[in-house]
Amino acid sequence: MVETGKRDKQREGGEKSILVGVTFPDDPDSHEHPLDELGRLAETAGAEEVGRVVQRRSRPDPSTFLGKGKAEEVAELARETGATLIITNADLSPAQLRNLERILDIRVIDRTELILDIFALHARTHQAKLQVELAQAQYILPRLRRMWTHLSREGGGGQSAAIGSRGPGEKQIEIDRRLLRKRISDLKRELEEISKRRERMASSRDSYFKISLVGYTNAGKSTLLRGLTGRDAYIADQLFATLDTQTRAWTLGNGKRVFLSDTVGFIRNLPHNLVASFYATLEEVRVADLILHVVDGSHPDAALHMEAVETVLKELDVPDTPRILVLNKMDRVEDRLGMRLLGHGEGPSACVSAHSGEGIDELTHLVERHIRATQSEIEYAIPVSEGRLLAWLADRGTVVHRDYDRDDGTVAVRVRLGAADLARADRMVAALTNGSHGASE
Repeated sequence: MVETGKRDKQREGGEKSILVGVTFPDDPDSHEHPLDELGRLAETAGAEEVGRVVQRRSRPDPSTFLGKGKAEEVAELARETGATLIITNADLSPAQLRNLERILDIRVIDRTELILDIFALHARTHQAKLQVELAQAQYILPRLRRMWTHLSREGGGGQSAAIGSRGPGEKQIEIDRRLLRKRISDLKRELEEISKRRERMASSRDSYFKISLVGYTNAGKSTLLRGLTGRDAYIADQLFATLDTQTRAWTLGNGKRVFLSDTVGFIRNLPHNLVASFYATLEEVRVADLILHVVDGSHPDAALHMEAVETVLKELDVPDTPRILVLNKMDRVEDRLGMRLLGHGEGPSACVSAHSGEGIDELTHLVERHIRATQSEIEYAIPVSEGRLLAWLADRGTVVHRDYDRDDGTVAVRVRLGAADLARADRMVAALTNGSHGASE
């Protein structure tokens, strides 16, 4: 099946690309064209789509991924459209890439290389850039021979090539492999140090309730973060617009303050080296007290996206952290009953529009209700003069009742606290009894 023609909203001057896909009998049923998601990825990377080719097979060709006849069909389409790049919808082995390029006489990249390119484009912080470089280095290592083939072609290759442009040979490839392995080792060491610093920062928030936003890429997590916290967050209508964890303080309707973190978006079959490279960034998900799973409820494949996110969470060894399903973009949906059915059997859920603010109150109430369920209620008698301790209890817990009308100079405070805050409050109140100032702990 071949499709030609440019798609809307393509970036001018982008590399002309043909999208190539193979579908298999065990692929999950999707409402989308099998290459639609790859098309959005290519557009995000700045490529101009000029054609599509899809082949149905029982299994991939071990040598060329596509059958030889289909590969020749792609080559003919590339000549007709002037394409300069082929993008496949699956990961290819180094040999498959090499063989395809030999047949097509045009550069071929697979899905992982495309995603790595997008990550490199969107990396802004030092940590994100290191993580992307590590993932790229791990991807390149087994493909060095193919890269040198590209360089030889660009220089003309062969004995007739100009001095300095002939192929480097096996010795140079081995030298580059050693250098690349050392760079991978250095990057892992530097990221480990950054991870330790992040853990220390996270430990300073341990006694606060921590919530993490997760979801498929472009589900609207960053827009929701800004809508809930009222603070700036980087937002763009692109895949993988957010690569860095953004943490903001969120004051709930009852005055309780929690920490809310946005994370990198997930995608089906997220490359394993990317998951490993971004392990430190996703630390916020593993230590969260509550996860808000944000889903683009208007997307025809929303259910598949939900499954993909849960698959990545399992790969990250995220424990059975409580979840609230957030069905976003309800402003784009006419059948809201159908949207709510997505959350049936998935535990607590809320339909919202992060863009318009509709449904945000319902989501906030669900979060408040969950936090209350994790707290224990206790009553203290606090001296009126201990204003700092009284303020701390109000900040860290949910004050149920205060009674100032007492004759002993104390305030009776009934408050709900989480386990960590309850233990600390007990220590501070005990310190008051012993004659010291517990509120200064």
